[in-house]
Amino acid sequence: MFRLATILFSLIATTLAGTAIIAVLTAGYVTLIPIVSAAALGALAAVPVTYLIAREIYRT
Repeated sequence: MFRLATILFSLIATTLAGTAIIAVLTAGYVTLIPIVSAAALGALAAVPVTYLIAREIYRT
């Protein structure tokens, strides 16, 4: 399950981080700190999401 989770994390983390960056840029924050913070929070949010998705895939 760990290998599946690592592959899923690479896809999910980039998606969530990219979405968070676009949300920050749309809100008008165009400096470095908000953009990097959004990317970090998106990648951090991907950890539990990856776990839940990998668990469901592995279970079926």
